Amino acid sequence: MNVFFKEEQRFSQWWLWLIIIGLGNIPVFGIYKQFVLGEAFGNNPMSDVVLMLFSAFIFGIIVLFWLMRLKTEINNDGVRVSFFSFIKKHFLWTDIKSARVIKYRFLGYGIRIGMTHGIVYNMKGNKGLSLKLFNKKKYLIGTQKEEELQSVLDKLRNSNIIS
Repeated sequence: MNVFFKEEQRFSQWWLWLIIIGLGNIPVFGIYKQFVLGEAFGNNPMSDVVLMLFSAFIFGIIVLFWLMRLKTEINNDGVRVSFFSFIKKHFLWTDIKSARVIKYRFLGYGIRIGMTHGIVYNMKGNKGLSLKLFNKKKYLIGTQKEEELQSVLDKLRNSNIIS
């Protein structure tokens, strides 16, 4: 099986990580204040157990963002997409009515459902692979390699693999 295109994206926006790390500092400060200094953290402090659970939850979210990946692969069979471990999709060329690279307005990050583009998988940016299937479903997969992706789609059209 020939792989024509491969891309792996992750959250790399500095401002997003600034927010996430800033949130991570809240439980660290609370643990320091409550366990090291022996003072209450806030006017209505959490119990030690709740503070530890809250900290584990916040650090779990940070780890989740660190591990998230959007992987796109185009080969002879079609388009494969995986978003972390939540989503794994394989679109066969025989099921795809149209595939094109588009520029879109900001839709948010992660997995979105909308009327215009259908299900959207996006990590950053405003360019992506728009797929329309014969069963009327629509998908949009964000990309940071729009020129390479467009070139691959053009080659596949010239080879009559897609129309």
